[in-house]
Amino acid sequence: MPFKLIVFDWDGTLMDSEARIVACIHAAFADLGAPVPSAAAARDIIGLGLAEAMATLWPDSGHAERQALVERYRYHFLVANETPSELFPGVMETLDWLRGRDYLLAVATGKSRRGLDLVLGATQLGTFFQTTRCADETFSKPHPRMLLEIMEELGARGDETLMVGDTEYDMQMARNAGAHALGVSYGVHAPGRLLAQGPLGCLADLGDMSAWLQQRGAA
Repeated sequence: MPFKLIVFDWDGTLMDSEARIVACIHAAFADLGAPVPSAAAARDIIGLGLAEAMATLWPDSGHAERQALVERYRYHFLVANETPSELFPGVMETLDWLRGRDYLLAVATGKSRRGLDLVLGATQLGTFFQTTRCADETFSKPHPRMLLEIMEELGARGDETLMVGDTEYDMQMARNAGAHALGVSYGVHAPGRLLAQGPLGCLADLGDMSAWLQQRGAA
């Protein structure tokens, strides 16, 4: 099953940013005097667009309250919070291996454009990707629009596209777009939740991706 295009989620797949995201969510709710969600609840919405995430965490809130939460979250993530976020082991080596074999590479993330550009610059990974899409530019996962736009821009069909992510939202988006999915088990959602969505597999280490692709090519 040869793939032409490989699309990566960012948080929880390429970067270990869970602690920073949870801290910024807690700070945003505290700023507004809103009921602060548990760490588990905050982790569970990682991968969604900010508006969808805040609506999930505070379902009784109105539009104005959710927008205020989004703005406070952005302030903490982009300006105030200094919790370190590192790339997961094997990310740089895997991307370099894929680029050397002429795969088209992209990012589909629940981050905002400003947030993604910030981490792409900090990690110097921007040159690996032919295109990127963020939740504030199109529909949030698991809606397929984000992935469909990437596929159309880069000229790849669904059967040529592999979505790699750590949440069921990534797996569902791939299925909704008619693409294939590959889970990673070290991120936000447990392997059982990922496998329930029917991906082709679930890796414990992104560094294993090159061997996984080679095995599928040989098969």
